[in-house]
Amino acid sequence: MKCFSSTVLVGLALTLLLGSSTWAQQPQRIATVNLKKVFEDYWKTKQAEASLKDRAADLEKEHKTMVTDYTKAKEDYQKLLISAEDQAVSTEERDKRKKTASEKLKQLKESEDTILAYERQAKETLNGQNQRMRDNIITEIRAVLEAKAKTAGFSLVLDNSAESFNKTPIVFYTNNDNDLTESVLAQLNAGAPVETSKSDDLKDEKKPDAKKKDSKK
Repeated sequence: MKCFSSTVLVGLALTLLLGSSTWAQQPQRIATVNLKKVFEDYWKTKQAEASLKDRAADLEKEHKTMVTDYTKAKEDYQKLLISAEDQAVSTEERDKRKKTASEKLKQLKESEDTILAYERQAKETLNGQNQRMRDNIITEIRAVLEAKAKTAGFSLVLDNSAESFNKTPIVFYTNNDNDLTESVLAQLNAGAPVETSKSDDLKDEKKPDAKKKDSKK
C-alpha cells in the first residue's frame, strides 16, 4: 500500500508538472541518461572502489589477527580448566590454576568485546567511505550533466536506469535520440590518468576475439 501510494504521488506530481501552464505554453525538450552506466564506467568510481577494496582488505587482515589471537587464548583457557582439575597436584596448586583460568576467562570476554567493537567500527568506516565516494562522484556527474543539458536547451533529464519503489522502470520507453550518456562519460573520462586508460586497454586486449574463435572452428 505504501508503494502504491508513493507511485500515485509521483504520478500526480508529474501530471501537475506536465499539465501546468508553463509546460503547456511551450514545447519542452527532454533528454535521458543512464546514470548507472555513467557511474560504473567513470574512472573515479573504479579508482574509489579499488581504494575501498584495499581498505576492506586491511581491516579484514587486522580482524583475522584478532580472531586468531582470541582462538589461541581460548585454547589456553581450556587447557587451564583441565589442569585445574588434575588430582595429581595439590589442592593449593589446583586453586592457583583455577584463579589463573578465571583471569584468563576475563581476558577472553574483554577480547570478545574488543572484536565486536572492531567489527562495528570497521563496518561504519567502510560504509562511511563508500557513501562519501558515491556522494562526491554523483555531484561531479550532476555538474557535467546539468551543464550539457543547459547548453543543449533541455528542460528535463530523466534517468532511464532508475526504478520505482516496486522495482519497475521509471522510464518505460525512449528512442535515445536525446541520450546524454556517452557524451557525459566522454567528458568525465577525458581527465583519466594514463595508467587507468592503459589498464582498460589491456583488459580489452585480454577479451576473447569472437572472430578468432570462429576461424578455429
